[in-house]
Amino acid sequence: MTGKKNASLHDVVEFIDDYCKIDEVKDFDGAQNGLQFENSGRVGRVATAVDAGLCEIELAAHLGADMLIVHHGMFWTPPIPVTGPNYRKVKALIDADIALYSVHLPLDAHREVGHNVLIAKALGLKLFGGCYGYEGNDIGVVANAPKGGRETLERKLAELFPETFKAIRFGSETPQKVAICAGSPGDRAIEMLPKLGIDTLVCGELRQRHFTSAQELKLNLYPCGHYATERFGVMALGELVAKKFNLQCDFIEMPNFL
Repeated sequence: MTGKKNASLHDVVEFIDDYCKIDEVKDFDGAQNGLQFENSGRVGRVATAVDAGLCEIELAAHLGADMLIVHHGMFWTPPIPVTGPNYRKVKALIDADIALYSVHLPLDAHREVGHNVLIAKALGLKLFGGCYGYEGNDIGVVANAPKGGRETLERKLAELFPETFKAIRFGSETPQKVAICAGSPGDRAIEMLPKLGIDTLVCGELRQRHFTSAQELKLNLYPCGHYATERFGVMALGELVAKKFNLQCDFIEMPNFL
């Protein structure tokens, strides 16, 4: 998308802060949502990425971006020493005059550009409600299962996530509802499924012990890749920002099968 050059960094940050409600959606301890690194104050080109890695920052600089919007930011449990890769990240941001903005759980939970909502849409599933409440906000979503049951759902998932789709099948062949939680849902999310009356979960990644949990709780679990399931929201948010401020936006793809 190509448009007029230069928007105010302040205006762009204010828009994302408000749109993603970063002050209203509580995140995990250590997460730093919002502007993590400032530039000289103007935005002419936006780049988006799942992670604020050194490679992503260097590619953003190569593209000529002066703002990088990510899902996983630079800072989680401060303070961190600005040495080694951290120093190189900071130097790359300063040298290219790039601002870095991170939005974690507020993006997961968002009901328009959130990963989970967009995965349901990509699968052609009708939303039923939310799930996995955290500090007053539903992070995941619940959708009606597709006609054709488990077989149809697996076909759709394999098409959407061809390189990362996995299937653990101990639940119903004809599930009624599907929970969707991008990234890493954790033990609590798995154990909660039967209490929600749901036996089928689409997620990013699982731990080895969750195979046994699926057996014991009679669940269908579909880990489709942490990275792969968390591309949706940041791409959509970047395009929205670009459209709002008439800027160009590029998504930086970093092949990651985990």
